[in-house]
Amino acid sequence: MKIAIDLRMLRHSGITSYLVNTLPHLIRDHPEAHFYLLGDPRQMDEHAWTHAENVTRTECIASIYSLSEQWKVARRVPRDSDLLWCPHYNIPLLYRGKLVVTLHDALHLAMPQFVGAGPHKRAYARIMFTALRRKATTIMCDSRFTAAELARCIPGPEAQLHVIYLGVSESWFHVEKGPRPHERPYLLYVGNVKPHKNLRRLLNAFELVRDRIPHDLLIVGQREGFITPDDAAGAKALELGNRVHFTGHVDDATLRQCYTHADALVFPSLYEGFGLPPLEAMACGCPVATSRAASLPEVCGDAALYFDPHSETDIAEKIEQIASDRELRAGLVAKGIERAQGFRWQDTAASVWNVLRAAGAT
Repeated sequence: MKIAIDLRMLRHSGITSYLVNTLPHLIRDHPEAHFYLLGDPRQMDEHAWTHAENVTRTECIASIYSLSEQWKVARRVPRDSDLLWCPHYNIPLLYRGKLVVTLHDALHLAMPQFVGAGPHKRAYARIMFTALRRKATTIMCDSRFTAAELARCIPGPEAQLHVIYLGVSESWFHVEKGPRPHERPYLLYVGNVKPHKNLRRLLNAFELVRDRIPHDLLIVGQREGFITPDDAAGAKALELGNRVHFTGHVDDATLRQCYTHADALVFPSLYEGFGLPPLEAMACGCPVATSRAASLPEVCGDAALYFDPHSETDIAEKIEQIASDRELRAGLVAKGIERAQGFRWQDTAASVWNVLRAAGAT
């Protein structure tokens, strides 16, 4: 079986994590298959698995969501490929072969106000989602919530959709504590500053309780380079002075230390197709307080303390509760580790392989 994979999003936040944790398993576990990797050779050079014997690297450099990607990707797929796998919804409309797509969320359809979607961008998203429904042999969704959102926004055959959960690597479990990343006790937020991440309400809620808890708020994630950053959140963080600290992007080893030393992760997102940070926190033994929204209850189960993400008062109450109740935190740690054990990347990769194999055989 010969599988072409669009690897141009190898440096795109959550999709990067999906690719670098899934593909090594596929390539190693299936030497009988051949993988054509389409992307930037310089980015691929950062990953040893792109040099495996059953891999052929094909240069394909085209900006995401551009007109050029529409003809470049389709043209660069080798003719003897059994199928093309796209890890995002920006599929090449000119490609005529079998197509498998991974859909991480339907934010562009469900909440376009959060992605800066003016009329042209909204039309683009609608065209692309409609096309993938029409063209894809199979659509792999990160959660039941994402599958339901796609079915609600763009109806189509239910059999086309397959739910495959994301995972956590072994390195996130049993982390040995190193030096503290922050001297004072702290609560942790992990994520970017896009509006749907709801950071502004988290900061407002933290302001309500900051005089009743000793904790600072440590914000880990990229702040710059987004089309739709939440500028109001940045302004509120400045108002809170030395109680709020931005680290910027950190590597995985540093992030694990941030989780391990935190008294809790507070994750207020309004919309997630899956939501990796709560699972990563659980694996590291960090208690989780998260919003009761989108896919998060599906992923976190009974291993998190939930709040209404639209209510700053409720967020504040749960922040104070988890910061002050040691017994609550201990119970959430135990439940969280058990919950995270059920999500492994090798299981994700095995399920992806089953879908690819079935699609190639149709």
